[in-house]
Amino acid sequence: MSKQLFSKFALLLSVTAILVFNSCQKEINELSVTPNGNTDLTTRVNASVSGFVTDENNTAVSGATVKFGTTTVMTDEYGYFRFALTSVIKNAAMVSVTYPGYFKGIKTFIAEEGKSAFFRIALLPKTASGTFNATSGGVVSLPNGLSISFPSNAISDFTSSNSSPYSGTVHVSFHWLNPTANNLAQIMPGDLRGIDNNGALKLLQTYGMAAVELTGDAGQLLNITTGKTATITFPIPTSIVGRAPANIPLWSFDEALGLWKQEGNAVKTGTNYVGEVSHFSFWNCDVPNNYVQFNCTVVNANGAPIPYAWVKISLVSDPYYSRYGLTDSSGYVAGAIPDNAQLKLEVFTDFACGLPAYTQTFTTANANVSLGNITIPNNVINLATLAGTVTDCSNNPVSNGYLLMMKNGQYYRYGLSASGSFDFSTILCNGSENATFIAEDITAAQQSTPLNFTINSGANTLGNFQACGITAQQFFNYTINGANYAMSSPADTFYMYVNSQITPNRIEISGQNISSTSNRFITVGFDNSAIAVGSSQTMSLYYSSDINDSTSFNTPIMVNITEYGPVGAFISGNFSGNMTGTAPLNTPYVISGSFRVRRYQ
Repeated sequence: MSKQLFSKFALLLSVTAILVFNSCQKEINELSVTPNGNTDLTTRVNASVSGFVTDENNTAVSGATVKFGTTTVMTDEYGYFRFALTSVIKNAAMVSVTYPGYFKGIKTFIAEEGKSAFFRIALLPKTASGTFNATSGGVVSLPNGLSISFPSNAISDFTSSNSSPYSGTVHVSFHWLNPTANNLAQIMPGDLRGIDNNGALKLLQTYGMAAVELTGDAGQLLNITTGKTATITFPIPTSIVGRAPANIPLWSFDEALGLWKQEGNAVKTGTNYVGEVSHFSFWNCDVPNNYVQFNCTVVNANGAPIPYAWVKISLVSDPYYSRYGLTDSSGYVAGAIPDNAQLKLEVFTDFACGLPAYTQTFTTANANVSLGNITIPNNVINLATLAGTVTDCSNNPVSNGYLLMMKNGQYYRYGLSASGSFDFSTILCNGSENATFIAEDITAAQQSTPLNFTINSGANTLGNFQACGITAQQFFNYTINGANYAMSSPADTFYMYVNSQITPNRIEISGQNISSTSNRFITVGFDNSAIAVGSSQTMSLYYSSDINDSTSFNTPIMVNITEYGPVGAFISGNFSGNMTGTAPLNTPYVISGSFRVRRYQ
């Protein structure tokens, strides 16, 4: 993949916040401008959002917890999540993703009443990359040039009520986020907007970011002691070191707001930026700028939306500076871009594709801009339309379901009409591409076998998919001291996680019901060694919201495996046994259960 640099105007791009324009110049409608002055973080609107979550290898992350406003869901087997209209902060609507072993993934955007947004979120692993002794201090560094120097006696355990000093080994998990990487919009937190020292909301031009987390020997979270600082060194990529300013503001990411906050400065030293920081989360070297807001809706010649397209926007005078974004399911895109600039827009199927569907230039002033409907002609060589139907096991139309497409290593999800039909447009890298399709009937918890097609530019008739033959049913039924509990899809969420951070590796099966009235969950962990159909695995973890007690196993409890398909299929099992609560109550617990959950690892 070719590397693409951030613009000097530091585009705000929540992944939806980039705009697509027709090859024919449209009339630009000016809207009233909200000054980049005091930040309004109280006005609320109702907006929806959806997206896919992947790990560092672009593999779907299932069972990740996603929060939007006050609502929480979990990603499905394809890493997909969706929220209906939810009340959120207009100027800082935030989607946050948590998953064991990874930094929190956070995307922020400017929400609009009744509108939606779409994201592809790639999580960064919390891999321990270095250690030092808290008493003596030390330096940890990465081969890419990111380094942190810690003074002696400068680490505290902030999990305790009095933030007690910590004197053991400090484990450092950290990443450098290359400002020239073309996938930065997927891995960085927020949307490159921040609040400066004057309280103004600004668009940020990044010259490098770092994600840092400190933990102790027991896994407890640590941070820099109040009144102390650490020295952090950010490498500046060779391609932009010549234009990097001598001094640059430092910004820390506020996870509660979903925005960056100006906090200190860094000095250019050779090919690095060096600065002092007083705590750790994400840090960013940025130049602040003003911006205006844009929006438009991208459709084909028939007026149908073109969703999930990657769009590149760059400065005409210096095209090396650029960013990417995505259209949502309705073809709508909106966000903040630089004021008083001449810009070029290009539309691709994804950031790895070198052939744009079209290109257009336009100019901004100091007023917000709306382009309305933007039409991409159907005769564009890399625009394809796909049509077909989905039926159930009785050959009746499926209305409560979807068609999933896997193309170029990425998932796309399309809804069905009341008659079970689909008809959508997608952009190709070339004149034809191979794709895999799965149709799912949500009501019956049935799906089709994966079917492969070659998509060509122009019209493609895929025929009928029968969502039948592979049950997608997932459940976790369990009993605690005679009380029965049941979870089943699609109302409840399930996931499987292989915990490779312990020896021997442990499989963890979880079920969760998150609603306005319930937050019930259960997790069972058992040995991953020699697992197969018919095997009995030793249980090493049992945790349920229905037991408000720490427990221990009286005698070994075995998990009997009754189904163990390949990754993407299912694992099933059952168990029964006895546990005891901790002193002083020593409450006995008789437990049993059965489960069926899709395998993701």
